Amino acid sequence: MTSVSTQFSQWQAPQNFTTLHTLDCHTGGEPLRIVTDGFPELKGNTVLEKRRYCKTHYDHLRTALMFEPRGHADMYGAIVLPPEREDSHFGAIFIHNEGYSSMCGHATIALTKFAVEAGIVAKTGAVTQVKIDVPCGQINAFAYGDGDGDSIDKVTFECVPSYVVYQDQSIHVEGIGQVNFDVAFGGAYYAYVDATQLGLKCNAHDYNQLIDYGRKIKAAVSEKFPITHPYEPDLSFLYGTIFIEPSEQPGIHSRNVCVFADGEVDRSPTGSGVSGRVALHFAKQEVPLNHPIIIESILGSQFQVEANRIQAFGEHQAVIPRVTGNAFITGKSELIIDPNDPLKAGFILR
Repeated sequence: MTSVSTQFSQWQAPQNFTTLHTLDCHTGGEPLRIVTDGFPELKGNTVLEKRRYCKTHYDHLRTALMFEPRGHADMYGAIVLPPEREDSHFGAIFIHNEGYSSMCGHATIALTKFAVEAGIVAKTGAVTQVKIDVPCGQINAFAYGDGDGDSIDKVTFECVPSYVVYQDQSIHVEGIGQVNFDVAFGGAYYAYVDATQLGLKCNAHDYNQLIDYGRKIKAAVSEKFPITHPYEPDLSFLYGTIFIEPSEQPGIHSRNVCVFADGEVDRSPTGSGVSGRVALHFAKQEVPLNHPIIIESILGSQFQVEANRIQAFGEHQAVIPRVTGNAFITGKSELIIDPNDPLKAGFILR
């Protein structure tokens, strides 16, 4: 006799429904929903062109994937694309509650790990190189395993050239007061702030206040301090605010919390964020080249980062950061959109 639960599992979506398949995972606690099948083809020759096409024609699918009831206010995703460059393995667009990211380190770590474990990129012993085209450029990543088994134990990626834009600046922020900050680029632009000067702690207790202050600082800095990428106008915007404080754990350099997009809080240390941070520390002569430091997140999860080498980027003296972390699977999903559902595009409640 067929059980009731089995009968429920045999339900099939009508042909006029949209079905999207995803691989769900997390890196340091930060979610990533990788769209593996069902997303319409995105037209364009580059990742940025395809991102513009997605924004114009399929933004309702972004919100359906990220927003409730399928996601939540802090959901994050990646749409996998064919490669833009001849020597790349694949491309990716990053999505969230506000729109589209320029770079995402936690997603790069997860995509690299599962591309190798799934056989998309053939394993080459203990270290496998994976090249991914993302909006800010080509990312070189390295998946580390034991060489014999199928699992990957950690991933290191080399970020794009990262550099300081504004150093030791100050601004009055309505509702907060005077705020000292730096701005650096690590694939995306962030304002970096000392949490202790504002009476904040980088922990769950101050979660809501970090969001409030992060939004206000981002808006104030964006209004008064122009952000101009040397080559891509689409990347010329302040993505978030990163609060920094000393770590209470021995051997840990510091803790930070990134508030990005529309008040999202990164559960991981933020791959692009620590890339910008190591560029900032190097510029301030606080961390030398090839000196790895460990930065922890609001959860205590950790990324290792170092400034690997110096590289000119437009008018900037940049560094190439190397970031190391790991990702873990949480599920595989078949998400369904009923065209008659009045909430099919999703919603957000905080």
